[in-house]
Amino acid sequence: MTSCSWRPGKRVAIVGGGPGGISTALAFLNRGFDVQVFEKQSVPRGIGGAVLLCVPVLAILRSYGLDPADFGTYTKTTFKNSNGAERVQVPWNPKIEKAMGIKGWHYGVLRASAFQKMLDIVPEGVVQGGHEFHSYVESQDGVEIEFKNGNKITADIIIGADGIRSGVSRQALGDPQLFHAGVRVYLAWCDPIPDIPPHYGVISHNWQYQASFFPMTHNGKPGYEWWIVEPSWEGKPVPEDLKSYLTGITTKFADPIPRFPVVTNFETQVFRWEIYNRPSLKKWSNGRAVCVGDAVHPVSPYAAYGMGMAIEDGYYLARALDGVDLRNLHAVEAGFEIYERDRVDYANHNTEFARFLGRVFHSLPWPLAWLRDLFFDYTPFLKHYISKNYFEKSELETFRLKELHVNN
Repeated sequence: MTSCSWRPGKRVAIVGGGPGGISTALAFLNRGFDVQVFEKQSVPRGIGGAVLLCVPVLAILRSYGLDPADFGTYTKTTFKNSNGAERVQVPWNPKIEKAMGIKGWHYGVLRASAFQKMLDIVPEGVVQGGHEFHSYVESQDGVEIEFKNGNKITADIIIGADGIRSGVSRQALGDPQLFHAGVRVYLAWCDPIPDIPPHYGVISHNWQYQASFFPMTHNGKPGYEWWIVEPSWEGKPVPEDLKSYLTGITTKFADPIPRFPVVTNFETQVFRWEIYNRPSLKKWSNGRAVCVGDAVHPVSPYAAYGMGMAIEDGYYLARALDGVDLRNLHAVEAGFEIYERDRVDYANHNTEFARFLGRVFHSLPWPLAWLRDLFFDYTPFLKHYISKNYFEKSELETFRLKELHVNN
């Protein structure tokens, strides 16, 4: 089935060839494990619009051999109301910049472009396309995995990186109890627009919608990612004329947001996502099975962290199992416990924080939304809340990644 080495005690089978699965593969390969990634598509490919990657994610990608400079440049993030009045200027931590050797915090990049850079450094023969997961059976010495094409493989551990509807997670951890998070996102990207200051990104809200933009890089070329978040629900109709619909929303916001739909190809540069979540889990493993990314913590766009957290998960998991003989179930479970100690509470906090912001900005009726906006416009509450519940915890995690620091 594969020409790669497959040594007992080193055999890592990863189900799902998205960013989380590929990050996990690279992290384990870097630590001397034998890795196979099983992807249901014939060839892994990045889908969706642009994403934001933060400094610790870029540092992890750098540890795999990628240059953070290839993922674009830093962005100064400002929260505004729909009239363009500033609510929060997101601060940078100079100690993190120095420690990591990476300026700023957020970098915008097209998801497909970033993912392709990761795929390009995966050794040949590691990724097996056309393998949709069916089930697995554990034994004392390993785990046999069966795919819907009839193929089987025996590994030491199985890692579910197969997304929000993960088959591995369902078998290992039970029904995910997915629910609609109450928001829909339109992710779009376009070529450069003149007269916008460099390194400048805005997250803006009116009483019902979010309309935002960030500079990004796509295949080494500059451009912009922009997106709209709106209230949604299970079965909400999709607009027939998407360009007119999104243009109508953006006209309610300050310049330059109304200019983005004009220069966007709505056939190829706009992606719609209905956001689903699951109740937070306290364990992501069971026996020889463990999961990463959306398979255990799908996150709404308010964390700007879905792809990033999946990349981080893979790195932390491999670090927790570094040097472990994977035939030893007790040692494997101890490694999984270290991974869960490092990641579960942190990821749950970010997903719950993002879900709460989604409700605050998109679920309140008009009178309460008006009071909310008045409060955010004239008090420092939003700044304190975001700093405390997002940046402070993320910065602490970044400081703990001492092995990735380039300066003390």
